[in-house]
Amino acid sequence: MIRKLVCVVAAGVAAAALWSMPASAAPPLLQLSGAIFTTDVTGAPVNLNHYAAKEDVYLNGGPGINAPVDAAGLPAGIYAFQVTDPSGKTLLSTDPVACRRVQVDASGRFVSVAPSGACAHATGTDAEDGGITVQLFPYLDTPNNGGEYKVWLTPYDALDATAPGNRHGFVPADSKTDNFKVRAKAIVEIDTRFSQHGGPYIDGLAAEWTDTLGAHNVKYSEYNPAVLAFHEAHVEAAEAGLHKITVTDQAGCEIEDVHHAGQTFLPDANGSVTVSVQVKKHMSGEHTYWVDVHCV
Repeated sequence: MIRKLVCVVAAGVAAAALWSMPASAAPPLLQLSGAIFTTDVTGAPVNLNHYAAKEDVYLNGGPGINAPVDAAGLPAGIYAFQVTDPSGKTLLSTDPVACRRVQVDASGRFVSVAPSGACAHATGTDAEDGGITVQLFPYLDTPNNGGEYKVWLTPYDALDATAPGNRHGFVPADSKTDNFKVRAKAIVEIDTRFSQHGGPYIDGLAAEWTDTLGAHNVKYSEYNPAVLAFHEAHVEAAEAGLHKITVTDQAGCEIEDVHHAGQTFLPDANGSVTVSVQVKKHMSGEHTYWVDVHCV
């Protein structure tokens, strides 16, 4: 039996997003590999994930910006995306979810919006990897006073409006998210740095970010002064609430300890450390929450 599920849009938006799913809920997915990130139409990262206009924001996917060459990308398949406020409670995307589909190939790149048919979103070409970028517009202005938005990506077949904690059919545990701002004043970051004690910072290392809703993404430490990245793995435009940063032993870094907010954390038996980062509500100014990883 097939059940028609309705994805409720923000108040004042007339369109309803419909999709068909099995009557029995799908089992939880294994955590998605790879990453998503917002860029301009050419695939170039934008300083601090702050954009001048909603139309300027494009979605990109793959192993992650500055990831090592052997890093995993998104699994191949058809995905859906949405734009919400940071809490995920208010759906800002105004077109049906069937129009917000993108295909990922075996390399983990975005390659087509053909699954969306005639209502597909506009695309650009990523100048670095040859994949496509997908325009997030149309979506409404965020109700967030800080000008903050959250973009989601999840496998289309995993959409489930009956799952506990879902946001308009997108289940946080099955989703990648990234945050961005439009015409915003506050700069709020969670920055993870990797170094050997007394040595230089190390680029190309992964920090897993779990947002306030339980969705995941991966950020890599990089040196890119053009976007104010000075050897950090950046979580940009972090919303107020409890975030988690997880780092694990990886090529180039066996973790000795991790420091955050005056506390020291030691790795578990698997060489992993998870740090809770409580982000306050910031309406203006620059605010960085540091996580420092010491490697041996």
